[in-house]
Amino acid sequence: MTHTDPRNPGTPDTHDAPDTHGAAPGRASRRGLPRGLWSMAFTELWERYSFYGLQGILSFYLLYELSQGSLALDPAAAAGIVGAYGGAVYLSQILGAWLGDRLVSPKDMVLYGAVVITAGHLVLAFAPGLAGLGVGLALIVAGTGALKTNITSIVGFVMDAADGRRRDEGFSYFYMAINIGAVVGPLTTGLAQNELGFHYGFGLAAIGMGAALVQYIPSMKSLPERARVVNDPLPAHRRPLVALVALAAVGAVVAAAATGLLRAENLATVVTFAALTAAAVYFVTMTRSSAVSRDERRRILGFLPLFLVSGLYFGFLFQKFTAISILITERIDLQIGGWTFPVAWITTASPLAAVLITPLIAGLWNLLGDRQPGPVAKFAVGLTQIGCAYLFLLVVSEATGEAHIPLVLILLFMVLAGSSEVFVGPIGLSLATRIGPRAFRSQMVGLNFLTLALGSSLSGLLGQLFTVIDNASYFTVIATAGIGLGLVLFAARGPVGRLLESGLTR
Repeated sequence: MTHTDPRNPGTPDTHDAPDTHGAAPGRASRRGLPRGLWSMAFTELWERYSFYGLQGILSFYLLYELSQGSLALDPAAAAGIVGAYGGAVYLSQILGAWLGDRLVSPKDMVLYGAVVITAGHLVLAFAPGLAGLGVGLALIVAGTGALKTNITSIVGFVMDAADGRRRDEGFSYFYMAINIGAVVGPLTTGLAQNELGFHYGFGLAAIGMGAALVQYIPSMKSLPERARVVNDPLPAHRRPLVALVALAAVGAVVAAAATGLLRAENLATVVTFAALTAAAVYFVTMTRSSAVSRDERRRILGFLPLFLVSGLYFGFLFQKFTAISILITERIDLQIGGWTFPVAWITTASPLAAVLITPLIAGLWNLLGDRQPGPVAKFAVGLTQIGCAYLFLLVVSEATGEAHIPLVLILLFMVLAGSSEVFVGPIGLSLATRIGPRAFRSQMVGLNFLTLALGSSLSGLLGQLFTVIDNASYFTVIATAGIGLGLVLFAARGPVGRLLESGLTR
């Protein structure tokens, strides 16, 4: 049964109908999931390989001494840059989602984004110093904004025919591909950095993006029809105004940087404020739109508490690139005999744990069927677990005193924290593509990615806080917040879950 699109009464809306375009995405694989899911998953794997391959060594490129081929920045400034960069990457995805809805088809947005990201990694590989860093990171921010929400929307199109249980399973495997890239990327770039230098690591990240393009381009011809069209085309007479606004925004950022208003130390604060502002605008716009039904509005309100706690969760998780990276440089002995353990491999333990546990958890959800916990309870488990991971780090930090923390214990912390992601990340993706209003489906995915923007920039602020208070106080605050919020969310799972299910059937 088709429904009428509220923005264009003459156009049937197929958000609730199985996709019948493109044979490859529609056919089931041996696991009972659409084949198109695996094409997008492998494209995303290579894109995440390049992204996390860079991020695994970026903090240390900023922190290490000049003699090690690095920039030797102050730890607070380095944390601010890394947090702001991660936040800006995800914040830009709101713009990418809008462009994929109004100006360029999701299929083409993914292609253009991949090309721009590749250019950014090449700049980092061949242009040294702060200038190369700034230009390279800016290109990666822009390209990732174009790619991420649109490829996730395409996965949602491919999975439209699946019920809620099967969607969670499919998105869990898609998320596993993300985490495989997040593991293999830092393993290889970290080894290259350790043996040859940072710019060789950046070059490997560029090769990863090339592999993403090689994977994606042949699959474009078999994508669902909805990936090939602009969902809500922007009227031609409004396009010059959009171009002027874009130029003004770029000019304002350049002017702020040139005058010193935008500095490394306050970048994370600016991006956090921008992420919260963008989220507020989206929530208000969607809940007040006449194109949004009463049930859709209730689902948006149900998503609000999950959005907030998810932003905090990712702030805790992404500290592996800020506060924990600083801890590693100060208190972890990387020497094993005559060999130096690649520093990027430490943070790799986090996504590796998520990769290894994902098939087990996805299988558990499939086994439990309708008896599995709801999305709110799953979020609560993830928050509580990451709080317990920081409680473990608090105990380790206090037990070792001023001495070095054993490498194996920081790796164990990474495993405890990283494996909690399977209860939050894929569930948020699945929810965003399932509960979003028909008139704002792509934007709802972008709103979900704002939790990552908020978490990344928050991790920068937390990293700066880490540099000015003692370890015991810091880890106590984070552990208490994670466990406490998890318990509160679990207690509220009933009413929040009912809001999320308004007007939906399993």
